[in-house]
Parts: sequence; structure tokens; C-alpha cells
Amino acid sequence: MSRDALTPFSYAILALVGRDGAGPHDLVRMARQGRIYASAAESQYYAEPKRLERLGYLTSRKEPGRTRERTHYSLTETGLDALRAWAREPVSFPRTLHEGVVRLLAADLVGEAPTRAGITPLREELDDLDALLDQADEVAATLPHREKYLRINHRLARRLVEAHREWVDEVERELES
Repeated sequence: MSRDALTPFSYAILALVGRDGAGPHDLVRMARQGRIYASAAESQYYAEPKRLERLGYLTSRKEPGRTRERTHYSLTETGLDALRAWAREPVSFPRTLHEGVVRLLAADLVGEAPTRAGITPLREELDDLDALLDQADEVAATLPHREKYLRINHRLARRLVEAHREWVDEVERELES
């Protein structure tokens, strides 16, 4: 892949910058709040907008911050055109390396008890994700231009969290000591 090619993460950055623009610190905050959807190193939320600006998809300006100037990115027409073209492309099922699935696959090698012990604490994170989704719904209400789309995504995320709860229950039942 060319160093100038857009990646799924590039499109995520363009979408997060959105109509009002955003700074890298805003992108990191959004990533933390939306960690159920994707994860990337925080440094990528600083590096990718710079790359996208160099390629002409974003522009930037300096704005005052609390302690120093901050960079604020905005979509260019080229960036918006790229998003428009990308939106028409077929979506495929997300590919994820699910650590729990791999651990379960290794249960015959490491034993069921340790596998069960490693998977059941996922419930705590699922509770945290529910709380984040509650907060995300509150934020959605403040973004009328995106509220409908955010709420559709949040409903999907809640179903994913519930599916994982059911999966943990199944692992516990099937791997009882």
C-alpha cells in the first residue's frame, strides 16, 4: 500500500474531524469514549491528521489553548470528496483479533480452569462499556447533525456488549470446574 493511500483509520479521522473540525486532543478524547468501535495508539491520532493535511485532505490552523496553542483541523473539499466516495464502497464484516476467542481456542493446551479465569473478568469491562455508552448517548443529544447516526451505532454497540455477556456466560457454563 502506498504511503499516500487512505486507510480505514484515515477515513475514521476524516469522519471524526467532521463539519466542525477537531484537534488531535479532541480526536483522542473521542477515541477514548468510543473505544468499543476501534482502538489505536493515541499517537496515531496526532500523526494521522498531519499526514492527511500533507496529502490535502485536511487543513489546520492554530487556536489558543489553556496553556499553549493547539492545532485545529478542518476537512478540505478533497477530504469531503474522499469521504463521499468511500461511503459508497461496500462494507465488509469487521475483522478483529478477539483475544478471548484465541484464549478459548487454546483451552485444550492450557486447561479450561485458567481459560475460564482469564475470560470471566471481561464482565467488568462490559459494565464499563455500558457506562461509556450511556455517556455517549448524552453527548449524542448535543450533536443534532449526528445524533441519529450516533444512536444507531450505540444500539449496535449495546448489542455487541450483550452478545459478549452471553458469550462469557456460555464460557462459564461450558468450562465449569
